[in-house]
Amino acid sequence: MAEKEDVRTQIVEAAKKRFSHFGYAKTTMAEVATDCSMSPGNLYRFFPGKLDIAEYIATQDFQNHLEHLAGLAEAPGKSARERLHDLLFEELRRTYHKLESDPRAYEIALIISRERPEFANWMLANERKIIVKVLEDGRKRAEFAGCDCPVEQTAEMIQAAVMKFRYPQLWSKLTLPKLETELEGVMQLIVDGLSPRLPCPEAA
Repeated sequence: MAEKEDVRTQIVEAAKKRFSHFGYAKTTMAEVATDCSMSPGNLYRFFPGKLDIAEYIATQDFQNHLEHLAGLAEAPGKSARERLHDLLFEELRRTYHKLESDPRAYEIALIISRERPEFANWMLANERKIIVKVLEDGRKRAEFAGCDCPVEQTAEMIQAAVMKFRYPQLWSKLTLPKLETELEGVMQLIVDGLSPRLPCPEAA
């Protein structure tokens, strides 16, 4: 088992180098196999195709990111509002810088989103679990209002509201400062919607 994982790691690292240098489209399975000193047939025993390697790489990266998000969601000494703010801004900054620092990642992100839409759904579902924990804690602390709407649905609506700020270069050419300003405004609307409502004063 350990030997298989070592070979899988070798394949993934070779593919990363190819994708980064030549791009996803110009990389072939035969080239990755050659870089690993194995036959294409042996390579296909580990990954059915090039897209499967790209998805595996993206999965590893995202799982590491999830651990970081979980840490932000449980940060001691911060209110639920602050932690929700940190989560949303972390997603913006991470995905923005990823595409800026590695232009080839843009190509892979487009291909995976087009060819494997279920992968994006899986990522959103896992992120949503973390948002739910923050919302539930906010309700317990009376920072957020309780309502008839299930907390999972509230988390899903928050994700929908900030979708533009996830890999933002896929949707626009705005600068990071401009995107941060916009997200700050959206965040305020979200917090206003979650906040408990004060009772209206009675008429004199």
